Amino acid sequence: MDRFEAMSILVAAAETGSLTAASRKLNVPLPTISRRIAELEAHLGTRLLARTTRRLALTDAGAAYFEACKRILDEVGEAERTAAGEQSAPKGDLVITAPLVFGRLHILPVITDFLALYPDINIRLTLSDRNVDLMQDEIDLALRIGKLPDSAMVATKVGELRRVVCGSPAFFEQHGIPTTPQDLAGRPAVNLDVLRPMPWTFAMVPNGRPRDVAVLSRLAVNTAEAALDAAIAGVGITRVLSYQAADAVGHGLLQIVLDEFEPPPLPVYLLHSVQGIPPVKLRTFLDFAAPRLRRRIGAILAPARDDSH
Repeated sequence: MDRFEAMSILVAAAETGSLTAASRKLNVPLPTISRRIAELEAHLGTRLLARTTRRLALTDAGAAYFEACKRILDEVGEAERTAAGEQSAPKGDLVITAPLVFGRLHILPVITDFLALYPDINIRLTLSDRNVDLMQDEIDLALRIGKLPDSAMVATKVGELRRVVCGSPAFFEQHGIPTTPQDLAGRPAVNLDVLRPMPWTFAMVPNGRPRDVAVLSRLAVNTAEAALDAAIAGVGITRVLSYQAADAVGHGLLQIVLDEFEPPPLPVYLLHSVQGIPPVKLRTFLDFAAPRLRRRIGAILAPARDDSH
């Protein structure tokens, strides 16, 4: 049995969730995939994979062995890339995913600058507001906004985004500018939630405890762009992430209110699944992108208030 081949097959099967997908990924016949897994399990004297109703899953022994295999294969790959000279000229393909609007506004400019410097790296950028499975969908790197669940993923924090309440100057001229969250009661609002509009959560200073405020949802939409357009048109106040409102605020079409009552900002991460030393192409992109994203995010609607609350 070729131990490295068997390890590679196990890793591919675990990451893709099926033997068939592993066969396609590795371009190895399915019977060979099944035989190598069986041989590896027989050699170790334990089951590594278990079938569920939807996909293959690692057993407890399989999970531990999978992590060891990943680490070994990554180190071997790194040694081969170093010997081949990739350290001085990173090369290969990267697959990156990011939220739709944030990706277009902030990830894409970073990628275009990166590609100009590294002609031997190609990137496929998938913009989607759906959190894809990095291993199942063969994604190298994801940008995620919000608190991360506990997982084996490796995260690099690149900033924080505010949740801002804003409305048009004409709307505030007609309805008045709210000075506390309670002032929102009875004021028309544009909710970014079409199924079941939820209360808006605020931090009540000086104690900082959260408080929910029910707003009058005159209009509910399912995209931030639509919410912003409706707010600009004077339908009501809306609440979005700071990067989504930045352009309209910068052009005077919207005005931010209640900034001193904002809940804690949402963290922004670059996320990947590689344990140990990442491939040079991924490490090169992380080193390039992280400081640039920190600068871009730091410049988005930085609050004028004192953050010591």
